[in-house]
Amino acid sequence: MTKDEERLDKTLSDRAAIVTGSTSGIGLAIARALAGSGANVVLNGFGDLKEIEKIRNSILNEFGTAVIYVPADMAQPTDIVRLIETTEETFGRIDILVNNAGVQHVAAIETFPVEKWDQILAINLSSAFHTIRRVIAGMKSRGFGRIINVASAHALVASPFKSAYVAAKHGILGLTKTVALEAAAHGVTCNAICPGYVLTPLVERQIPETAKARGISEEEVVRDVLLAAQPTAKFVLPEEVGAMAVFLCSDAAASITGIALPMDGGWTAQ
Repeated sequence: MTKDEERLDKTLSDRAAIVTGSTSGIGLAIARALAGSGANVVLNGFGDLKEIEKIRNSILNEFGTAVIYVPADMAQPTDIVRLIETTEETFGRIDILVNNAGVQHVAAIETFPVEKWDQILAINLSSAFHTIRRVIAGMKSRGFGRIINVASAHALVASPFKSAYVAAKHGILGLTKTVALEAAAHGVTCNAICPGYVLTPLVERQIPETAKARGISEEEVVRDVLLAAQPTAKFVLPEEVGAMAVFLCSDAAASITGIALPMDGGWTAQ
């Protein structure tokens, strides 16, 4: 490894990062990428505690950065406060905030369960408001901060049977732009990454739901609904999103703020 490669590998050395919804899928890929670039990381999300401890130890052993796990329920504002306070007590500050936690439900709007609407809005949108409002003053005072909201191609376009998810992701993009403007003079950036379909547990759970809603087979959902939206005809890789998050957190991205960055295989270019 050259000196330049070693320097780039540790571009986020000693930064403290929270990644919500990071026990699997895109969030875990982002957490691993940040740790690989030198950041200390707070994992958050649901799952088997033994498996989560294995994940935490694997990141710790592979990258040598500090890694803790805080099992906050992102639908609960009091849990979010605990997440922020625990991070500050452990690392002294929060330099990077990645709002990635998300849930999904697929149904026609006339049969869409009210409780699912409330849950999706709480986790996919309101949780980002609660985290950002708690961390941004500290970021401003230190003259550095990176906020990344993992939105979706559905922040830019809609799909049927996903009313709550599309509404939340459109909302997260509006929140991103507003925060970017408020923080622009303080060395704090706020951007939204908008992935297309990534084969994560969240997407895998959508396949049978979408098949039922559309009256087609699960194979047809993958071929004719999911990958048909992406001209590359390929799923986006979680590691690609992780690499983009690292770039947006770097000094090289200091002038990039308030953007919606599609990573969707050309979906929203159509």
